[in-house]
Amino acid sequence: MTVFHRNETKQPLPEHLRGGVIAIGNFDGVHRGHQAVLQRALDIAKSRGIPALVLTFEPHPRTIFRPDTPVFRLTPAPLKARILEGMGFSAVIEYPFDRTFSEMSAHDFIGAVLLEWLHASEVVTGFDFHFGKGREGGPAFLMAAGQDNGFGVTLVDAFRDENASVVSSSVIRSLLGAGAVSEAAGLLGYRYTVEAEVIDGKKLGRTLGYPTANMALPPEVELRNGIYAVRFRRPDGSLHDGVASFGRRPTVTSNGAPLLETFLFDFSGDLYGEISAVSFFGHLRDELKFDGLDALVVQMKRDEEEARALLAGVRPLGPIDQRLCF
Repeated sequence: MTVFHRNETKQPLPEHLRGGVIAIGNFDGVHRGHQAVLQRALDIAKSRGIPALVLTFEPHPRTIFRPDTPVFRLTPAPLKARILEGMGFSAVIEYPFDRTFSEMSAHDFIGAVLLEWLHASEVVTGFDFHFGKGREGGPAFLMAAGQDNGFGVTLVDAFRDENASVVSSSVIRSLLGAGAVSEAAGLLGYRYTVEAEVIDGKKLGRTLGYPTANMALPPEVELRNGIYAVRFRRPDGSLHDGVASFGRRPTVTSNGAPLLETFLFDFSGDLYGEISAVSFFGHLRDELKFDGLDALVVQMKRDEEEARALLAGVRPLGPIDQRLCF
């Protein structure tokens, strides 16, 4: 996947990527609503025989304006780029979002980014997209700019799910915060997935017969603490069903940092240092404090049985889900 960062050198975009269809948005989560915008861009590009690109912004704007309350990212940049690649985009433009960029006028954004750099032939975005200093540029401004400068504009209406509710990243974050990973998957169109390096731990699970692959997730992740049925993907693409605990391990520690600990079924091997992915298929129970390790092991065996049963009958939710965890 080609990922470009607009840096101070302002290197020109490669010739073969200029004049394409540009899907613009933050697209955190690449959920079903985002997919409606993105698929429209892909369809237009295919019909015209030109490249399809995504213009997104890194870091998330809230990181700049509210650094004390960083946003719970559903898809950090590397995972988002892989999802977009799988959908069929030719490149992702990760435009640096900082205070200077936030002061750029809507007029200058059109001229410097869409015209001079990307040479956009069509812009596809959501119906409520705003841009430029003070959000001065809106749908009407964008449509007029397109007419004046020779590029097309396609605005995609809000996507609603089967219950006629608008799908949004904030709703999905709330569901994950409640542990409702199955419901979140219905809005995402795929199972919620995290990626991280497998790190060394205290190896207590190994002594209990449940060795785990441990991952430290970003502190802003607001997934509910608890036990989950999961699928684990290694860098080589191999998949392993498992059961994972996310939380502070109250039975063995009183003040530990949140940790994702995954026990892979029917697996033995060294995973340390690998950047792997964990996809969440079902919430089994909340995190509990047990009266000793024996009681903990008894419950872990029950969790394993329940997770195996849940994962035995799962099917992909769609193309993204198929690529991520099947």
